[in-house]
Formats: sequence, structure tokens, C-alpha cells
Amino acid sequence: MSALPKKAANLTVRADLLEEARAYKINLSQTLEAALAVELKKRREAAWLEENKDAIAAYNRHVEKHGLFSDRFRSFMRED
Repeated sequence: MSALPKKAANLTVRADLLEEARAYKINLSQTLEAALAVELKKRREAAWLEENKDAIAAYNRHVEKHGLFSDRFRSFMRED
């Protein structure tokens, strides 16, 4: 298990979902942690793309104009 410290949190959950989760013996803390990790990863990726969009656009323009450095080494792309 994770050695990171845990902190209690109060949550509000739909009653029907909570009852069914309990019936299936779902560990709510583990489930929330997993869902939060996925959501945070998506948000970090979106933030990174936004922060780097100008550099990404500049790189794409460079590749469009000059091609990739490795193009000459790709035998499956050659038309000779």
C-alpha cells in the first residue's frame, strides 16, 4: 500500500450509489483515490498542453517546413 499520509475528508454521495457500493463491499477511499488520480492526471496534461501550446505549434511548423530529422532513415517511408 501507499506510504503517503492520509487525511480524512467529508463527502456527500447519492444514497442509492452508497448503498449499492456497500452491498458490493467497495472500498470508497480506494475508489475515490483512484478516480482522483485519473482526473488529476487529465487536468495536469491539459494544463501542460495549454502552457506549451506555442512551443508545440512552433515545432509543428518547423516539421511541416523541414520534415523530421529521422525521415531519411525510415526505409518504410521511401518512395525510391
